[in-house]
Amino acid sequence: MTETQNLTLVQAVRDGLYTEMGRDDEVVVLGQDVGKNGGVFRATEGLFDEFGGDRVVDTPLAESGIVGCAVGMAAMGMKPVPEIQFSGFMYPGFDQIVSHMARFRTRTRGRFTLPMTLRAPYGGGIRAPEHHSESKEAFYAHEAGLKVVMPSTPHDTKGLLIAAIRDPDPVVFLEPKLIYRAFREDVPTEAYTVPIGEAATRREGDDVAVFTYGAMTRPTLEAAENLAEEGIECEVVDLRTVSPLDREAIVDAFERTGRATVVHEAPKTGGLAGEITAIIQEEALLYQEAPITRVTGFDVPYPLYALEDYYLPNVTRVEEGIREAVEFNP
Repeated sequence: MTETQNLTLVQAVRDGLYTEMGRDDEVVVLGQDVGKNGGVFRATEGLFDEFGGDRVVDTPLAESGIVGCAVGMAAMGMKPVPEIQFSGFMYPGFDQIVSHMARFRTRTRGRFTLPMTLRAPYGGGIRAPEHHSESKEAFYAHEAGLKVVMPSTPHDTKGLLIAAIRDPDPVVFLEPKLIYRAFREDVPTEAYTVPIGEAATRREGDDVAVFTYGAMTRPTLEAAENLAEEGIECEVVDLRTVSPLDREAIVDAFERTGRATVVHEAPKTGGLAGEITAIIQEEALLYQEAPITRVTGFDVPYPLYALEDYYLPNVTRVEEGIREAVEFNP
């Protein structure tokens, strides 16, 4: 029988790093305060003591330098895992991400790959200051050459992180800090992978397909359970990876239900909900019975404190979006 640990999501991050660093000497962690302090959320706690300062590297506060150094390491055969303290701080490193990290394989015609995993906590709900709560995954999903992973459970977090570190190409690994410590789950102590680009069906239902990922998976599932009491059965699909999207899973779920709602905390305009809707229109239009509804953040700068709960999709808003899709009758 597989031995397990009961871990939170942030502990699963740490366990994934620990597992791969112990297995592969080329895996190196770098970033601000990741060493002796164990990271701002303690995701790297204990790694410095276990693996030393040559493999757990405290860097200056310089996001462009953190990503750029990791690009050079990966090009020379190492497997760096740079951390940016918050995803809202990734913008100073954006040039390195899109001009080098994403393009190195193409630029070198396949002579070099970049096996690097750029980690950052994303999203709101923790009453943080400006630049700490963005959900801008669409920036990175738009860039060819990057894979973008957004887990929602401790089990998937460890498996997806290990898969990302082992991947020969660069991965942007966005961690939902709102649920870093929200719940625990049994996670195998051994190394394992969860396939990148493969969605998971969290709940089966025949009335409407609901697509989501990351921190929004939990309120979506709660809304689905509430609606089941009204006789509305939701199929909840946790995408887990937003680039590449699991097009087959999206189409299959929609063909079974004919109706869909997409939930994410990023702003609506240019968000992944639009791309998911387009996939359905392109590949399953003849199955459609109602307009696809979107439950998202708003097209405004992320608000502070008093308005944060209003900005984030909550169970009530998700229920309303699902009802709108289900109750439509042309």
